[in-house]
Amino acid sequence: MATTQYGVNHPLAVKVWSTKLMREALKETFASRFMGRTKDSLIYVKDELTKGPGDRITSGLRVQLSGDGIAGDGTLEGNEEALVTYNDNLFIDQLRHAVRSDGRMSEQRIPFSIREESMDGLRDWWADRIDTAFFNQIAGNTGQSDTRYTGLQAAIAASTDSGNTRIIFGPGAATTENSLSASESTSANFQLTMIDKAINIAKTAVPLIRPLVVNGAKKYVAFLHPNQVYNLRTDATAARVTWYDTQRALVEGGKTDSPIYNGAMGEYNGVILHESTRVPLAPSTTTVRRAIFCGAQAACFATGRENPSDQQMTWVEELFDYGNQLGVSAGLIFGLKKSRYNAIDFGTIVMASHAEAP
Repeated sequence: MATTQYGVNHPLAVKVWSTKLMREALKETFASRFMGRTKDSLIYVKDELTKGPGDRITSGLRVQLSGDGIAGDGTLEGNEEALVTYNDNLFIDQLRHAVRSDGRMSEQRIPFSIREESMDGLRDWWADRIDTAFFNQIAGNTGQSDTRYTGLQAAIAASTDSGNTRIIFGPGAATTENSLSASESTSANFQLTMIDKAINIAKTAVPLIRPLVVNGAKKYVAFLHPNQVYNLRTDATAARVTWYDTQRALVEGGKTDSPIYNGAMGEYNGVILHESTRVPLAPSTTTVRRAIFCGAQAACFATGRENPSDQQMTWVEELFDYGNQLGVSAGLIFGLKKSRYNAIDFGTIVMASHAEAP
């Protein structure tokens, strides 16, 4: 009787499994819902290196012209303005991981396929790694020095350039994350006023932080840790607009369909709010979380050129111990980083607050 079998590293098997892994891994990521190939996307997907060699993508930013111009018949020659441009570099590198069976006898005891279980395990691993890299990058988590967890390039602290700061230290008068860490006052917890302040910074920054375009409307996005969300939802301080007030107004006004976009917890002042456990702690603290306010092109993501199977994710199977053990590896050449020009974060504002578990 003739049977059809795709053995270890059969070309068709490689293509099928690499395609499936890439698709399933990205589908499972939190970050993928914000990826796009336009400059209005929160995570701008760059494809310059998918068709050719290289390990970096250089992006340019042209600053708006600011000259006064010449009126009437005044002489324009000699009064021209020079273009001012800045650049940012996104590096890509390879990251791989693998699983290995204990042997044929172990496989005999289980009712599932080692290939299937390997794909599921590697899918979850890749989804977790991409999401972890995304949040460490946009939060400027310099406390994580292992670049395997920061998009294969170092995380850079939020810019604090005079007049262009990209970090807010709580709703009060705190000026450092350490002072927030030492605080036990609820006034250091996350409040809606922090979002209002971030919006003001975004609209008056140089260059300004552009909003995303969502269904034709201009929106920003903010990511909060569950502890910050708890503080926000339980804030009932008098003489201050709270999350409870905004939701009650929606209900009393007959609008019970509070804005929800792909699992968002809601919307406030044109900012879509999302909750994630991956929002990191501030370095050297155990009680301060870094919520992140984002606009368009807050981060960039890129992959390398396709491997011989015409897929971006590699899938390699090998037999060990005289064919008794099956090993499966999956790799990806990629890079992920927050956008930064002229030493200023281009699309992110960190909103640090005291955020102990309730």
